[in-house]
Amino acid sequence: MKIEDRIIEILENEVRPRLSAHNGDIEFVGYKDGVVEVKLLGECNGCISAKYTVEDIVEAALKEEIPEIKKVQLVSYVNEDILDFARKILNKSI
Repeated sequence: MKIEDRIIEILENEVRPRLSAHNGDIEFVGYKDGVVEVKLLGECNGCISAKYTVEDIVEAALKEEIPEIKKVQLVSYVNEDILDFARKILNKSI
């Protein structure tokens, strides 16, 4: 089984249920050179504890099962519509 498949399996079976209890979710973004990238969704997205969630829950679960993992990194995306809206506000075109 490829590392990516093992990561997804752990996220699905161990991490997702814990986040789901807080109306959150997780998305696997990628894996390269020992670094896993994930995105938090739902109530977990933008939460002030997101960094600790990734370290204490996600990274711990993955490292326990897959020793090749060095780090889990939280990836944040901002919706382009929100960025456009912010630009309009800043340029006072609204």
